[in-house]
Amino acid sequence: MFDTLSDKLQATLGDLRGHGKLSEEALSKAMREIRLALLEADVNFQVVKEFVARVRERAAGAEVTKSLTPGQEVVRIVHEELTAIMGQGGSKLAFAGRPPTVILLAGLQGSGKTTAAAKLALLLRREGKAPALVAADLQRPAAIDQLEQLAKQIQIPVHVDKGAKDPVAVVKEGIEQARAQGRDTVILDTAGRLHVDEEMMDQLARVRAAAKPHNVLLVLDAMTGQDAVNVAEAFSKTVDFDGIVLTKLDGDARGGAALSVKAVTGKPIKLASTGEKLDQLEYFHPDRMASRILGMGDVMTLIERAEAAAEKDEQAEMEKRLLQGRFTFDDFLQAYKMMRRMGSMKNVISLIPGLGKQLQGVNVDDRELGRVEAIVLSMTAEERSHPEIIKGSRRARIAAGSGTTVQQVNQLLAARKQMEKMMKQFGRGKMPNLQSIVAQQRR
Repeated sequence: MFDTLSDKLQATLGDLRGHGKLSEEALSKAMREIRLALLEADVNFQVVKEFVARVRERAAGAEVTKSLTPGQEVVRIVHEELTAIMGQGGSKLAFAGRPPTVILLAGLQGSGKTTAAAKLALLLRREGKAPALVAADLQRPAAIDQLEQLAKQIQIPVHVDKGAKDPVAVVKEGIEQARAQGRDTVILDTAGRLHVDEEMMDQLARVRAAAKPHNVLLVLDAMTGQDAVNVAEAFSKTVDFDGIVLTKLDGDARGGAALSVKAVTGKPIKLASTGEKLDQLEYFHPDRMASRILGMGDVMTLIERAEAAAEKDEQAEMEKRLLQGRFTFDDFLQAYKMMRRMGSMKNVISLIPGLGKQLQGVNVDDRELGRVEAIVLSMTAEERSHPEIIKGSRRARIAAGSGTTVQQVNQLLAARKQMEKMMKQFGRGKMPNLQSIVAQQRR
């Protein structure tokens, strides 16, 4: 996400960092480059104009001109202003004092609304909630079937009435059913159209009046850029929504919608979809996103993903074994499964400060990890526990069984040995657990 914009901003600000003293000429050139980068990223023209004016005004002020590192000060200002246009601070969902909390999802057809409903249900369940889904999109015949299939995958109840004609009745029945089942959150998947029209808005208003939702979220496709912002603006004039869910953010190399929608509508981005899998929906943090755009990584999101991927007993067992200075292939398989739950390797690497830039242009292929897993699974249980016994004939058998070469098996064995050596160094000290790292970061 934001690949093109990120590259251009980092290049421009990287030039500024090299200046011991910031001249008017260098500042003017940087502002022109930033302006062009934002416009090419499909950011709203008025938003770009105001953003550049604020950055320029602050960059010409005493905080920069009197600084020993003016380039770094400008980077800090750009980071703060990027955060500001996307919305200060995180924006959480509202939950009712007396359940169930009702969340209504609205949006056009093709925005990813139905999938977003299932993703949100899964996210809330991971937070300890007991969500239920209601299939209230009666306009698109496939929408009900799609939601049913998604709900089945994540084992969350869904209220469906395929013979219904009135979405208001479906919503009322769905909320009552969820209440009777002891569900504390209800997510309504409502109908969309190919464009904003009076009939859709009227139906949405009736559903809203009947459901009395605690959250009304507008689902927007980030890939549509300024069109998404225009849709949000049209909705804001007729529907009082509380926040935005951005879908397909992982496929948006430009980022215009994310950088424009809050400034244009005044409504915060609450959630963002970062991949196709159902567990790839995250709360949107403007400051973290600004850090990613500027190549600073996102340590907090990385830690939270690692926390979510590692069960407490898994983490404790892994730490215990690593402190002993042992790293077997059984440990590798466990670590591999945890990493896969964190998302794609490319996405994880982008969260590590500095690493994404260093590996720029390197093809980070998740399939390579799959080949490594195949090699490990071709080993016997004894070989995985005692890698030192894997000699010539065993290596040939493992290569044949995994569809790889002996050279690739040798490379993996050497990498494991190096990893074990590193773990022994860790074992001499105290390895911090994830909880302590999170506590330090949050302080």
